[in-house]
Amino acid sequence: MLDDKDIQKLKEVLATKEDLAGLITLEEFDEFKKEYKNDFSGLQDSIQGLIVSIDKLTQSMSIYHDEYVALTAKVDKHEKWFQQVAEKLGLKLNY
Repeated sequence: MLDDKDIQKLKEVLATKEDLAGLITLEEFDEFKKEYKNDFSGLQDSIQGLIVSIDKLTQSMSIYHDEYVALTAKVDKHEKWFQQVAEKLGLKLNY
């Protein structure tokens, strides 16, 4: 539990409202807000651009995957036909 001595020690090291009031004026704070608002606006635009790029990349990867699955199925079908033809002709296929 804090006693009066502890509270007095805290008052010596911690800033009061009056101490903080002299650090920055309202006009300076408004200017600070404007600067950071502009910075964050640019950051938001950059993030939006990245999101669009990732969406396009994801779509391309999805199309590539679908084409890969279709091509793999076609190759498997051709391999099966080659095996059937080889069996009919009495040939042994080496892989």
